[in-house]
Amino acid sequence: MADLVNASTPRPNPNEKLVKVFDSEQETEALVVKGLLDSEGIESDLTSAMMVQDAFPGLGGTIILVREEDAEAAKRLIADYKQPLSPNDDETAEIEIASMEEPPEPPQKP
Repeated sequence: MADLVNASTPRPNPNEKLVKVFDSEQETEALVVKGLLDSEGIESDLTSAMMVQDAFPGLGGTIILVREEDAEAAKRLIADYKQPLSPNDDETAEIEIASMEEPPEPPQKP
């Protein structure tokens, strides 16, 4: 997992109090959330939460930690990200679908 997080990515100082703001069994989902936090300037640490596989097979996942003072902003950002778009926020284009009937043949000259 450490190879997935670029070494140049800003990370919180491990000596500061860090708070868990997100966890997921899907590493890709955690990477998306980390990117979301990074884009807003919130430094975060992506950490594996793997359990001992002999005792707890299939348990584990990934957690995201942030500085205590950034926790509320990070949680709000994640909650906004998880909100589904309302029908009024749909930005898809409306396309008129033409009928599949063949056009009438032009009249023939006598």
